[in-house]
Amino acid sequence: MPFVELADGRLQGVVSSGSDIGRVYVSSVEAGTYAFACSTNNNRPCGGARGTFCNHIRALVGEAVLQYGVERVARYLKAEVDAEEPDADSVTAVMAATRPAQGDRSAAAQVFSRFLRHLAYLELDPTTDPLPEMQWFPTTRAAA
Repeated sequence: MPFVELADGRLQGVVSSGSDIGRVYVSSVEAGTYAFACSTNNNRPCGGARGTFCNHIRALVGEAVLQYGVERVARYLKAEVDAEEPDADSVTAVMAATRPAQGDRSAAAQVFSRFLRHLAYLELDPTTDPLPEMQWFPTTRAAA
């Protein structure tokens, strides 16, 4: 159930726990510095993110590559990948090799809130009617 976004100068999102179906982790990697943060939805620190990327962050990078493509993710994160055929593992390896610091977890609440809003759309009945909150751009029809 990954929720991934390239926003606010970070790759960030929500990833399911590998051991507890009722737990999710809010993870992020900062572009350029690769400072990382990972905590539960209850804002408890991830036990695996001690000095290096945890499995949740690796899963986040993997899902981002699936959704956005490896070139776009690497470019956004400012990761110089030299591999002939770059993939999520090569992007993660480049970032981990810099020994990034643990980052600030303060954005976790905002990311989790956007995730919950995203889930709410999945619960709506299928319809072709427009959703006002999803109409970000003005209509292309000119008003008479």
